[in-house]
Amino acid sequence: MSTPQEIVERALAASTSRGCIAYLRSRSVANLRWARNTLTTNGETVATSLTVIALVDVDGGIAAGSVTVSAPDPATVVDVVRRAEEMAREDGPADDAADLAAAVVSPDWDDAPVFESGDVFGDIAPGLGELLGRGRARDVEHFGYAEQAISTVYLGTSSGVRLRFVDSEGRLEDTAKSHGRTRSAWAGRAARSVRDLDVVSLDDELSRALGWQERQVDVAPGRHAALLSPSAVSDLMVDLFWSSIGRDAHEGQSVWSKAGGGTRVGETIADTRVTLATDPSFPGLEAMPFVATSASSGSSSVFDNGLPVGATRWIDAGVLTRLITSRHTAAETGLPFAPATDNLRLDIAGASGSLDDVLARTQDGLLVTCLWYNRVVDPQTLLLTGLTRDGVYVVRGGEVVGTATNFRFNDSPVAVLGRILDAGTPVATLPREMGDYFNRAAMPPLLIDAFNFSTVSQAS
Repeated sequence: MSTPQEIVERALAASTSRGCIAYLRSRSVANLRWARNTLTTNGETVATSLTVIALVDVDGGIAAGSVTVSAPDPATVVDVVRRAEEMAREDGPADDAADLAAAVVSPDWDDAPVFESGDVFGDIAPGLGELLGRGRARDVEHFGYAEQAISTVYLGTSSGVRLRFVDSEGRLEDTAKSHGRTRSAWAGRAARSVRDLDVVSLDDELSRALGWQERQVDVAPGRHAALLSPSAVSDLMVDLFWSSIGRDAHEGQSVWSKAGGGTRVGETIADTRVTLATDPSFPGLEAMPFVATSASSGSSSVFDNGLPVGATRWIDAGVLTRLITSRHTAAETGLPFAPATDNLRLDIAGASGSLDDVLARTQDGLLVTCLWYNRVVDPQTLLLTGLTRDGVYVVRGGEVVGTATNFRFNDSPVAVLGRILDAGTPVATLPREMGDYFNRAAMPPLLIDAFNFSTVSQAS
């Protein structure tokens, strides 16, 4: 059986064109589900994909053709390369053509892929058993999911790049329902490994939330001070980050477009205490430290494959300092080259404390534990609409005094960063809405002035 390295080398050797990129990903996933306090299903999957990008000389420049196949067979790799070369000729010259990254080799290039099995859940089994047992004893139903995913990436280019990276993601989330399912609370956790997640503390959080729901407090829709949990903050910030494309801003299509042309880079766009950053080496949030992409877009270029990705402050002391660019879109827009990274951290200078600490400092507001079904309404302001879910709690004098209804909200994460009343310390968190796509986030709890709870929602 061929190794990933052999498949990559076979693809590169088969190239008959100006250049070639081979990008192989081996991914294993183990998962566990439970419902009504009973384990229901578990599974393990392993999948391998190969992307071949052919760079071909054509009239007018260099063309790029990309073909991706699942379960690559060494016997068919040459055919994949030929298909990519033909696709390049059909597509014509690429506007983002550039020299490939200089030769570099990962010290672990020769290592085998890393796989994970269901055995990973053995470390959390005692805590999960306690959570489900407590649920049965208290007549609380638990519905949840745990997942451990590990991807090993191998990237090779005809210019001598040979890079390898192991990407690990663990997540755990649970919804607890009580009193005939009239009360519902959600909590989630994320880490590089589920082994590092504390299931019992998750149950303590859920039990407290269900207790808060014993008393209903009428709160009318409108603008209220909102204490957003780290999870809720992360969903807002992921939308902000994914909307920070340099080309879109330069073309007048985003919240970062300047009136009259250009971008708002260099403007103060948030509270001056705000720093929003990415860094592949953030402890516990480690992400791929090089560009690996199968297709060019407004935010990335196949010609950038293998270039290093470093630490970037997208917002620094409230100033917009970077937007996501490839080398090509950086040259188009006059912005620095700033590739995206698959992690995100928000810091508020001078802030301290946990969610409970910020709650104790809050005199009047609504505690929002998570957001759901967020959608962009207006890209020019990054106005989002979405729902609160599984508990909105009324805070008076530093304490939760009951629960309000759920609401639909309409607000912008950019505007939110200008209305911070109080904040805590960033912690690793799981975005509820974006958790399937982005779960390496460290966010603080934020107390936001005049958050727009626009209408009552029937979401439970």
